[in-house]
Amino acid sequence: MDKTLENASGPEAIKETVSAKPRQPLPIKTAGKTLSYSVIFWFISVLLGQWFFFYYIIKFYGFSVINDNMEIWNRWEVMGATPYHAGDFAGNLAFAAHAIGAGIVAFGGVFQLLPKMRSRFPSFHRINGYVYLFTVILLALSGYYLVWFRDTNPIQLGDIGTSINGSLILGFAYLTVHSAIKKDIASHRKWAICLFLVSNAQWFLRVGVFSYLITGTTLGLNPAFGDPFFTMWTFGCFLIPLLTAQLFFYAQSSRNPRVKLAVSITLCVLTLLMLIGIMGYTPFLLSVMSEGPISM
Repeated sequence: MDKTLENASGPEAIKETVSAKPRQPLPIKTAGKTLSYSVIFWFISVLLGQWFFFYYIIKFYGFSVINDNMEIWNRWEVMGATPYHAGDFAGNLAFAAHAIGAGIVAFGGVFQLLPKMRSRFPSFHRINGYVYLFTVILLALSGYYLVWFRDTNPIQLGDIGTSINGSLILGFAYLTVHSAIKKDIASHRKWAICLFLVSNAQWFLRVGVFSYLITGTTLGLNPAFGDPFFTMWTFGCFLIPLLTAQLFFYAQSSRNPRVKLAVSITLCVLTLLMLIGIMGYTPFLLSVMSEGPISM
């Protein structure tokens, strides 16, 4: 056999041929689908978590108001909270409105994020939008009242975070309505997503706490209340979702498939952490609704 031919067809030649072959870039269409699937994964996870949260709100707070049994709110006393104040009609009413409003937001808000719901059922989208806007404004105002007027304790960092969150709710509510009036659907959609995220910041706060405790314990980090995480998460519960939304908007408009893929992975990781928190938060809420002792 010719040595020249033998050398040309040997392992080195094959290696050179493979290495010389240009790497195929990730198709933009594939990257776009990956981003869409990651958003669907996030949406389904939020929907399941928030609809159970709605069930808890109605069963625990809603029925307690109907049955005039608001004293049951103080089952939270073991966690350092006493929402019910005997003789404080205005304060108890504000807290009930705040809690039940959070349930309405948890149930109806996800419908506003569905483009097909807006296109196929425009009347429902509009009416549900009005209810949603009224409720989130009520949430912000009642939150201000509970923090700055009803609570007699000194203002803490968590109260400041709640107040900033309430201001963001009012600001995004205005921008959502303003862009809708101007028929700027693209901007309206973005502001509506931001409004949804900050309106559910207290839910993200609780889910994030359980995710931190469960994940930290699994990794052997011995997480505990009082860790720096809790101070940071007071603001992170609305800043991290907003930052993630901005990353999604950027990736959605980007023509770079690597950007889309990177944001998809980031969103999936954050969703998995959120699911861990949901799985920890759910049995805790079940213990709150039961007549037994509250347990973490």
